Amino acid sequence: MARVYLDHASSSPARPQVIETLVPWLGAADPGRVHTEGRMARVALEEAREKVAALLGTRPRQVVFTSGGTEAINAAVYGAVTSGRGEHMVVGAVEHSAVRDAAARSGRVTTVGVDRQGRLDVRELVDAIGPDTALVHCQWGNHEVGTLQPVADTVAACRERGVMIHVDAAAAAGHVPIDFDDLGADLMSISAHKFGGPKGAGALLIRRGLRLSPLLVGGDQERARRAGMEDVAGQIGFGAAAEILAAGGLDREAEKARAQTDRLLSAALAINGVTAFGETTERLPHLICIGVEGVEAEAVLLGLDQAGVAAHSGSACSSESLEPSPVLAAMGVDAERSLRLSVGWSTTDEDIDAACRALPGVVDRLRALASSG
Repeated sequence: MARVYLDHASSSPARPQVIETLVPWLGAADPGRVHTEGRMARVALEEAREKVAALLGTRPRQVVFTSGGTEAINAAVYGAVTSGRGEHMVVGAVEHSAVRDAAARSGRVTTVGVDRQGRLDVRELVDAIGPDTALVHCQWGNHEVGTLQPVADTVAACRERGVMIHVDAAAAAGHVPIDFDDLGADLMSISAHKFGGPKGAGALLIRRGLRLSPLLVGGDQERARRAGMEDVAGQIGFGAAAEILAAGGLDREAEKARAQTDRLLSAALAINGVTAFGETTERLPHLICIGVEGVEAEAVLLGLDQAGVAAHSGSACSSESLEPSPVLAAMGVDAERSLRLSVGWSTTDEDIDAACRALPGVVDRLRALASSG
């Protein structure tokens, strides 16, 4: 039985072009050395930085390569807290756990709620800003339900008040157009594996002119903004994925993803007792989240897996325990019975056909078992 992978929002498999591009650089020399091998690695690394910058609408100098989105988020928080502006953080209740936990460790945090679609209120977010606020966090799009946040209005409000703002774009980058410089945010976190790049590669984008203390010290790599030997192969793979999308792949893939998730949502909502969580129109194109009344999320996941369909449920970073989602709890909806279906570059229409066939049967069987027990 052919498997259907619908968990791209967790991690999208590396694209073949990405693997082909990075493999020759697995044995790369230290790009900080002046010998020929080192200079070759440096040139390849900087070319990758240019490709990432082109996708995200900024200059290469504003791109600091990291080990992924989590490191980028922690670096943003550390840099803001050590800037002397204060230790207070303003965080939306539906932010990723990496943002919420990093902010909580920094000091005092004000958590701002959301509506039942998972959307922040800009005025409420801004009202939470105080004289000691070091950083405001606003995700671009929600990683569990897909709802797009009012990121442009939030950034403008923070700039007007002279408060730094970090945008977590890990779920959005590679799926919606991003122009970092035009947005005007101070900081933005990116993760390559969310759109077919390699795992362990990411970036922190830093606004031109902004100087922050580095989270990692011990060397002058990344223009003294992130110490440690650069992952040359990983970042070259990151650049390869960015190049594909910047060359027109993003628009094509977003259109395809939207059509595929619309089909999935339509098929799911045709099942009695299934509801949609989050925005169904103003959302990230590649993911949907539904609630299935009458059956536990883990049972649905296992049933789909037996039917050959990989999906996701529960909190985004607690897959082993399938804990109730803090995102859905903050939205005031049933956090115990969520199912997230997400597509990516490798998803075919045949995959969607298979998932649409499998889901009703799985739900019916589970409900029949529950009623007989």
